[in-house]
Amino acid sequence: MSEHFDSRMNQSDATMWRIERDPSLRTTIVGLAILSESPQWERLRTRIEEITWEIPRLRQKVMTPAFGIGTPRWVQDEDFDLDYHLRRVVAPEPGDLQAVLDLAGPIAMTAFDRARPLWEFTLVEGLADGRAALIQKIHHCLTDGVGAIRMARIAFDEQQHHSHSPHRPLAGGEHRPSGLRLAMDTMAEQAADAAHLVGRTANAMPDAMSDIMFHPMRVANTVVGTAQSIVKMVRPAKEPLSPVMRDRGMSRRLATIDLSLAELKDAGHAAGGTMNDAFLAAIAGGMRRYHQRHGVEVARLRVTMPINLRVQGDAIGNNRFTPARFALPIDVVDPTERMQQLGEMARSWRKEPGLKFTDVVAGALNLMPEAMTTAVLGSMLKAIDFVATNVPGMDRPAHLAGATVEQQFAFAPPSGAAFSAALLSHLDHCTLGLVIDHAAVRDPEVLAACIAEGFEEVLEVGRASARRPRAAKKTRAPARPRNAAH
Repeated sequence: MSEHFDSRMNQSDATMWRIERDPSLRTTIVGLAILSESPQWERLRTRIEEITWEIPRLRQKVMTPAFGIGTPRWVQDEDFDLDYHLRRVVAPEPGDLQAVLDLAGPIAMTAFDRARPLWEFTLVEGLADGRAALIQKIHHCLTDGVGAIRMARIAFDEQQHHSHSPHRPLAGGEHRPSGLRLAMDTMAEQAADAAHLVGRTANAMPDAMSDIMFHPMRVANTVVGTAQSIVKMVRPAKEPLSPVMRDRGMSRRLATIDLSLAELKDAGHAAGGTMNDAFLAAIAGGMRRYHQRHGVEVARLRVTMPINLRVQGDAIGNNRFTPARFALPIDVVDPTERMQQLGEMARSWRKEPGLKFTDVVAGALNLMPEAMTTAVLGSMLKAIDFVATNVPGMDRPAHLAGATVEQQFAFAPPSGAAFSAALLSHLDHCTLGLVIDHAAVRDPEVLAACIAEGFEEVLEVGRASARRPRAAKKTRAPARPRNAAH
C-alpha cells in the first residue's frame, strides 16, 4: 500500500513546532538500531538516499505562511544535501552500548536546523565484535511513534540483500513558494474548510434536531460529558507532584533496559490485563523505590501517556495521538493489584469523549501569540513528572544495507517532564529507552536501577503464574539497566 504525506501540518503538529521557542520543550525523537556488522559506507549511503525518495517527508522542510496565517506547510528542499543528514563516526572505547549512548545524548540535545529537513542519521562504527549502530534523530512534527514504525517498515529491508530501485521524482512534492503565497493559499483552504463544515452541519441538522426533540436528556448528557472531558484534558497544573524531581534543564542522560516481550505479556495476562498494564505498573513501582531511596513517600505522580488515535488511511507523516495527563498511583505495593488498578485507569482514559477534539484544542492554542502558547503549554508540561509511551515495533526481521538489525531502542522527548520512558518491541524482545532531565534527576543511574527493579518485580508475577513444573523453569537474568549516558 502506498503511503501519502499531507503538505499541511495539522494543528497538533503546529503546536509542537511553535512551542520550541522554549528549548526544554523540544520534541526530538531518537531511535537506535544495533546492527550485526558495519555496512559498507557507499552501500548505506545509496540505500539512505533511496529511502529519502520512498519517504518524501525526508526531503521536505517546514515553511511558515506570512503573517502567521494558518499552520506551517511542508515544502520540497531544493538544496537537499544527503551528506548533511547522514554522518559516520567511530565509537569511543570500549565500543559497547554505553559508548553509543554517550554519543546519542548530545545528539538528542542539539536543536535541528529549521532551514533543512528535520532528520539526522549517524552511523557509529567500531563496536565490539564488529557490530555497528545507527542513531536516528527525527523531529516529532514528522510523525508520531506509530508512524515512525511504519516509516521503519519502508526503510528496513525484509531480506538481507536488497535490490535498489531507480530514483523517482517526489509524487506531489511542493516546490518552495513564497511566504505570501503560502498565506494566500492557506486563506483559500480555510475558506473551503469553512464551507465544507457549514455543509456538513446543514446535513446533520435534521438528525440533530430530531435527537434534541425526542432525546433531550441524552443530548444534554453527551454535551456536558464531552465538555467535562475536554476540561479534564486541558486542566492546568502548577507544579510536579514529585518533591524530588522538580527542577528542569537542558541536559539529558540516556539509559536502557532489556526485557523479554513474552515475559512482559505474561505478567500483564497474569493480572488479567495487558502488557501495557505491566509496563505502567513497572514504572510506578520503580518510582516508588526511587522516592523511598530519597527518604520520601509519594502517593501519586503526574504522567503523560500518549493515546494512539490512528485509523486506517491516516497519513503516515502526521501525528495522530493525544496526550492523556493524569495522576498515577505509585503507592500500591502489591504488583498484581498495581497492574489491575493502573490498567483500568489507562483504559478509562482511552474512552474519554474529549479525545476526538485534540486537534480542535490545539487549533485554539495556535490562535494565541506564539509566546503565550509556549508559556501556557510550558507551565502545564513542566508540571508533568514523567512521560510513558508504549509502541509496538517490528515483528519481522529487518536489514539495512546488508546488515541485520539485532536490536532497536526508542527515546521519546520528555517535553518538559523529568524523564520519558519508551517501551519498544522488536521481534521477541522489548527495550525500554529512558531520556532523563539531569536537572530534575541528579542520579540518573539510580533512577534507571529503580525502574529495572520495578520491572523485575512485575515480571516475577508472570513467572510465578506459569503453569509448568518448577524444575522445568529456566533461570532468567533479572532486568538490568545500562548506565545513564553522560
